[in-house]
Amino acid sequence: MLSEWLNQCKFWSNGSSNKKRGGYSKIDGTNRTQDDDYDPHLHREIENPTTNMETLIHLLKGCLGTGILALPEAFKYSGMANGIVSTLLIGLLCTYCLHVLVRAQYVICKKLKVALLTYPESMKTACEIGPMCLRRFAPYAPGITNFFLIFYQMGICCVYVVFVGVNIKAVGDEYTSTKISLTLYILMFFIPFVLIICIRNLKLLAPFSIVANIITLVTFGVVGYYVCQNLPSFTSLPSFGTLFNYPLYFGTTLFSLQAVGVVIALENNMETPKKFRGAFGVLNVGMGLVTAIYVLMAMMGYWRYGDKIQPSITLNFPPEEALAQAIRILYSIAIFISYGLQGYVPVQIIWTNYMIPRLENSNKKLMWEYILRVACVILTFILAVTVPLLGLFISLVGAFCLSALGIAFPAIIELCAYWPDNLGPGRWILWKDIGLIIIGIIGLLAGSYSCIYEIVRTLASGKT
Repeated sequence: MLSEWLNQCKFWSNGSSNKKRGGYSKIDGTNRTQDDDYDPHLHREIENPTTNMETLIHLLKGCLGTGILALPEAFKYSGMANGIVSTLLIGLLCTYCLHVLVRAQYVICKKLKVALLTYPESMKTACEIGPMCLRRFAPYAPGITNFFLIFYQMGICCVYVVFVGVNIKAVGDEYTSTKISLTLYILMFFIPFVLIICIRNLKLLAPFSIVANIITLVTFGVVGYYVCQNLPSFTSLPSFGTLFNYPLYFGTTLFSLQAVGVVIALENNMETPKKFRGAFGVLNVGMGLVTAIYVLMAMMGYWRYGDKIQPSITLNFPPEEALAQAIRILYSIAIFISYGLQGYVPVQIIWTNYMIPRLENSNKKLMWEYILRVACVILTFILAVTVPLLGLFISLVGAFCLSALGIAFPAIIELCAYWPDNLGPGRWILWKDIGLIIIGIIGLLAGSYSCIYEIVRTLASGKT
């Protein structure tokens, strides 16, 4: 698990990939002549490549996180029938967009004769070789891409902080006569979160990550145990929700199913990357299993608890039962460990791209790095305390960030990669990618608006 995260951090760090993989020249933005004999896959230098099965296992672990516990609540916004169908369709959309991104990056690497490109480099190069209307944005493309990624990763960290707070509070409330506020529960974990993000060598977290993986599997088993008891009538649940609430469902589902950073990092680290795509490749098999698990878990959770479903399904378990309390505590520990991994990515991006260039002559680099790490924790805690709404925050992060990173940006990169002479019969790739870009923009705007509206309304009503 840690190897995938270390490679993900290298992948997202702008300008580092070509120096570290194969020793090829740094991207200069020029469109070199394409050599049909050049295969980027053959020029990657990977220290510890993963097998197909190892990649599949990493993919499943990277996709199965807090989203699986939040998706049952999303079905409350979509309705049962609509939720099942829409989740399958969004799973197909996410999978297809990942195919688009992997294929387009390969085409651009082949044109430039480089082994690997980071996502920011891909966006910049795509704008440079694409339609004239996009070329003026090329200098800003890496910064925009990094902004969405940093926001996404910091958003995940905020979700994790709130998740730990609400689940520990649910246990603590059973043993205290005076109810302690959620804010205090969140703040009491500030020092542990600072300590874990200050671990600069992620290999130190390896034993804890193994424990976190085991806890995750046990949690899913306990969730299955609770949701399969005393099921009400299936027909009592509404088939469709309201149109206004659908963007809330869309954001949560996108947050749950989209794993663009993990997927690209895994493909880059494969021993046989050509087996990643394909009809029965790692991507299709992994995303198919992930989508099926999410649909089953969301359907059963909403079926069991209906409109009483909580932002995390663990909060629906009987609060007085020892098993429910144990699983809340254990999964909170697993999420706490994952915070160190998730927080490593934005720290690495900010440090590598924006701080190191300004500290070249400084002898206090280590001090500034720790200041950055602590500042990231402070920011996530400020957001978590200000907006302690787990479900809505998950939806906002998914709608705002992943509509761009997972849908619109891959379409832009593909459109530019095949521009202007390889867009297919009737230029169908152009029209298809324009459609994906529109879907991404609508998802971003509608989802963000609905989430922000609900957050403001909920905070104003004092129902946090």
